[in-house]
Amino acid sequence: MAMTPSNMLPLGTQAPDFKLTDSVTNQYSSYGDVRGEKGTVVLFICNHCPFVIHVVDEIVRVANDYRILGFGFVAISSNDVVNYPQDGPKEMWHFARKHNFTFPYLYDESQEVAKSYEAACTPDIYLFDGQDRLVYRGQLDDSRPGNGIPVNGRHLREALDNLFNSRPQEKHQKPSIGCNIKWK
Repeated sequence: MAMTPSNMLPLGTQAPDFKLTDSVTNQYSSYGDVRGEKGTVVLFICNHCPFVIHVVDEIVRVANDYRILGFGFVAISSNDVVNYPQDGPKEMWHFARKHNFTFPYLYDESQEVAKSYEAACTPDIYLFDGQDRLVYRGQLDDSRPGNGIPVNGRHLREALDNLFNSRPQEKHQKPSIGCNIKWK
């Protein structure tokens, strides 16, 4: 199992726009369609990564807890589906349904969106404020498959709470660790 860290896009970066197909609804969604009034979480995930599988239920809980507070959520899969067919749109639909996604799960076939976010791994997590500026990027929490630390979403939850309550973000943000994005 490869352990690839996030690239840590510079804080303050404006959210790159996108227009991708939602694997569940088969409709296009853009950043503007998914953004929340308080902020927006953009998640790069895939179906087969053990790191994603380890945390996906907590990701859904975090989304459910914070969407009602005005935050938008979106997940994007950018993996090469020729070499990793288990990450294709049909399988994404099944994965989203199985885990009760309440947010769009978009397919980045060209991988251009992942490149614009400098995404490196799955999961790779970005939190943008209400003006679409990056305020947090990094890990969900300290849990990894097999390390015995419970999945609780602590780091993302703290970042969301800080943004919601107009508090400064933690200066030291830990990169996410996961499987590398499967580039073409």
